[in-house]
Amino acid sequence: MTELGLPDGIQACLFDLDGVITKTAVVHAAAWKQTFDDFLRRRDGDSYRPFSDADYHEHVDGRPRSDGVRTFLESRDIHLPEGDPGDPPDRQTVNGLGNRKNELLLELIRTHGVEAYDGTIRFIEAVRAAGLRTAVVSSSANCRDVLLSIGAEHLFDVRIDGIVAAERHLPGKPRPDTFLAAAHDLGVEPKAAAVFEDALAGMDAGHSGHFGYIVGVDRVGQADALRAHGADVVVRDLAELGAGS
Repeated sequence: MTELGLPDGIQACLFDLDGVITKTAVVHAAAWKQTFDDFLRRRDGDSYRPFSDADYHEHVDGRPRSDGVRTFLESRDIHLPEGDPGDPPDRQTVNGLGNRKNELLLELIRTHGVEAYDGTIRFIEAVRAAGLRTAVVSSSANCRDVLLSIGAEHLFDVRIDGIVAAERHLPGKPRPDTFLAAAHDLGVEPKAAAVFEDALAGMDAGHSGHFGYIVGVDRVGQADALRAHGADVVVRDLAELGAGS
């Protein structure tokens, strides 16, 4: 292992955004809960079964927005029309619900702001000082704006986010395609890249993409689940890997 806490031969690091770089995972979860609870309450009345933390981690976390809507609804045996990407947030379609979630998310970010995990920022700076290349890989269409808000856009050689994925027709996590695209754009083989993720869908993507090292970042007490989904090591903060301490 190197001083960075990574295996020899790793040339690039691929970082998820929400929950790894920024403290926005909890904001995403809150926006999803309000979106789905409002929808379920209208549909089923006061007897509705609320959207839970388990629902978030199993069906939504780390996935592209429309995939998250679709996957959660399917878990409840609910099927909505896809609609169009421009559907208004009150339209009862997959895209409409996704747009409602994004509307709530942006409102929460405007209200509360965005914070970075200091340990992650220090680790990324150490990685770059050691000559490794870096990419951010996020399903969020708001990725660049969030990076700009915390002054971190310059820390990444490549950005593969929800906008880039749509332009390139890349399926999102748990498929490995967005991580593979980042490695390709950085000019490294997957086995020479490390993946840093906090979501189970991201773990699955890193594992199925045969990346050289997969770091699970446990922010919510799901270390066992992260290992079960392919993490080679699980840390609570990237400072634990050595370089950020």
